[in-house]
Amino acid sequence: MRRVRSTSRLVALAVVVLVGAGACTFDPQSGGSGGGGAAPVGAAEQATGASGTSGPGQRGRPTPAAPTSKPSRKPTPKPTRTASTPTPSTGTPTVAGCPQGQHQRAVETYLARLGGFGPVTVDGRQSAADCAAIKKFQKRYGIRPVEGRAGPTTLDVAQRLATTDTTRCKAGTGTTFCVDLTRQTVWAVRGGKVIMAPTVTRTGMSGYRTPSGTYTVNYRNPKEWSNPYEVWLPYWQHFTQGMGFHETTTYLHDKSIGSHGCVNLLHADAVRMWELGKVGTRVVLIGRRPGT
Repeated sequence: MRRVRSTSRLVALAVVVLVGAGACTFDPQSGGSGGGGAAPVGAAEQATGASGTSGPGQRGRPTPAAPTSKPSRKPTPKPTRTASTPTPSTGTPTVAGCPQGQHQRAVETYLARLGGFGPVTVDGRQSAADCAAIKKFQKRYGIRPVEGRAGPTTLDVAQRLATTDTTRCKAGTGTTFCVDLTRQTVWAVRGGKVIMAPTVTRTGMSGYRTPSGTYTVNYRNPKEWSNPYEVWLPYWQHFTQGMGFHETTTYLHDKSIGSHGCVNLLHADAVRMWELGKVGTRVVLIGRRPGT
């Protein structure tokens, strides 16, 4: 009898998940908000160096400690100063503890174009100033780990932001939220002037494509509850078919997944768009997310 009841519950749950209702929701594989799943291993920037875990000690009789030899009185040689040193695991050069990534020059180029992250020298060589600028960029856009390494995720985000053409959004006279689905970026315009610079987003994944077009924010809630997935959607601004802008609490840069149509935002960006928006705010979505 217990087996029959368990099977019935599983069938009912499957029906609810497949049918769906209400606002845009998270990836069923995760438990986060807005279609985002927990980032799988390797989804974030790969850190330099290897890590491992040690197993538990063996039980039994302890091994006697080896006799301690008398320390030598020979002076320890002083280390040679070098501009950069390779890490033990990969040979990647570091500057002031900051590893150099395989996309150093490209990231320097895009950060120099974007501006606002500190001085950057476009020469393909890591420096203390470059490291500080890359770290600031990574922290701003939620890239992990924040270590100053010009890896593939940092390059991807920098390129998308630097190549976003804000003039492609046909904004009205009031406030307009613009979404470039192709580059997965979002910005805001008012009276022909950009009032929120392009930032990163994650929209609908395959099978849940976020449609292009012109819409209007018609409902807002600082903390919306989504059915049937039972998850909170902070700073919710709905614009069409159960889709809207909201903060996601999962790793935004895992491109293998996406939302169920919503426009996922980092916390700071969700708050800023909430402050700028209102019921009636124009929403313009252009392009199409690759793979959808």
